[in-house]
Amino acid sequence: MVTSQLNIRPVFDVHANVQGRDLYGAARDIDRVIAANRPPAAQAIAVTLSGQVETMRESYAGLFSGIALAIVLVYLFLVINFQSWIDPLIVLMAVPFALSGVMWILFLTQTHLSVPALMGTLMCIGLTTANSILVVSFANQRTALGDSPAVAAATAGYTRLRPVLMTAGAMILGMVPMALGVGEGGEQNAPLARAVIGGLLFATFATLIFVPTMYRLLRRASPPAPAADENAITYG
Repeated sequence: MVTSQLNIRPVFDVHANVQGRDLYGAARDIDRVIAANRPPAAQAIAVTLSGQVETMRESYAGLFSGIALAIVLVYLFLVINFQSWIDPLIVLMAVPFALSGVMWILFLTQTHLSVPALMGTLMCIGLTTANSILVVSFANQRTALGDSPAVAAATAGYTRLRPVLMTAGAMILGMVPMALGVGEGGEQNAPLARAVIGGLLFATFATLIFVPTMYRLLRRASPPAPAADENAITYG
């Protein structure tokens, strides 16, 4: 314990390190102890938890805010691109599956939620959105050519099966060595790779099955698209 001053007030600094467990869990338990033994306000004594805990909480708040802001910005950008409010919503319906996959893989591997894991979540959301855009864009092309939403959704899921699987598979296989945490300092980046792998496993299923299904359900009330001109040139 070290005595110092802060703003002319005496401060007693108690230094401690965490060993054998994560910083977040230790900080949570310490907060409970402080709350249960907090001195009365009349004594003018304040007990605060600082140090790496403050940095961790600021990082968590920034990354959680960044994930929420990224989803909102992606939705607004897709609204401009698709000229529709429904299609971007269909695209982003795969994102909850990606988040579920991240939580599943972290629980399965007994990996604590950390800043690298949240960064991997951001990467997973970006790739999931890109794959969903492929499916929805192709479905819109088929709808514009006169197909019903059901036929367009089924065709999009079947036609985009290979590129979506190749993109997700390449990312998953590339992250496997990092996820194993082999080598010196490998455990620092392992949560990032594990988050990407778990998120893409769930998101790929959602992109190929759930997204076309929701396209069919949300588009069935839409008016049929005009038939394509027989003399028009189409590009496959």
